[in-house]
Amino acid sequence: MNTTVEKQRRRGIYLLPNLFTTAALFAGFFAIISAIKGSYEAAAIAIFIAMVLDGLDGRVARMTNTQTEFGAEYDSLSDMVSFGVAPALVVYLWGLSAMGKLGWLAAFIYTAGAALRLARFNTQVSSADKRYFQGLPSPASAAVVAGMVWVAVDYGFYGEGVPLELSYIAALITALSGLLMVSNIRYHSFKELNLKDRIPFVAMILMVALIVLISADPPQVLFGGFLIYAIWGPVSNLLELRKKRAERAASGSVVEQSTDKFSTDKADSDE
Repeated sequence: MNTTVEKQRRRGIYLLPNLFTTAALFAGFFAIISAIKGSYEAAAIAIFIAMVLDGLDGRVARMTNTQTEFGAEYDSLSDMVSFGVAPALVVYLWGLSAMGKLGWLAAFIYTAGAALRLARFNTQVSSADKRYFQGLPSPASAAVVAGMVWVAVDYGFYGEGVPLELSYIAALITALSGLLMVSNIRYHSFKELNLKDRIPFVAMILMVALIVLISADPPQVLFGGFLIYAIWGPVSNLLELRKKRAERAASGSVVEQSTDKFSTDKADSDE
């Protein structure tokens, strides 16, 4: 009897973390419906809400020790809808549809990039360095695309009011966001931050200042912040590569000087 009850418990799923995942999935689905209806601002906000919920479900699962393979797979499927399909559809309906084939190709590049990014992440989750993401994370990429649409709508660019030049810029940003997701560029994950640890009082002041800044102008601050994060990845990787090359060149010159000195000393001793 006890064995049967234990098996039934094992076949069940944990409610709390999967509830957050379902809420994130709903937010992504709501973003799609809102974009179809022409409510692009609501669609962009829904994608950002999905980001918050997606960040909570993993933390809740770790804090309550309710991590399961089902939860991980369900989270990936939710991410594909909220951060893969929804942002591409929102930006396409907002301003890329007027471009014809180029518009839906840019949207497809983004969607394919998100799918490949999630598939690669799932296969490397056990061996990857927890401090870094390989490629731009799909939530951050979705924030760039959704934030761009939100800023444009805030300035009155939507529907017939979207200039063709702005559509080309949006298509470029959308396609680049998709390519960054499947790149080998490393992005800081911030997973080493422990919310249970004590923090300096200054850090709390900075957090309050950040909340006030976002509240002052949410679309521009959020879009600008995530755009800087997306750009900082390639920049930091280039700086790190240049630093390593300089170190190799310096070590090579030291070895060469040591070899020359050894040869000179040997020649003097032979004389």
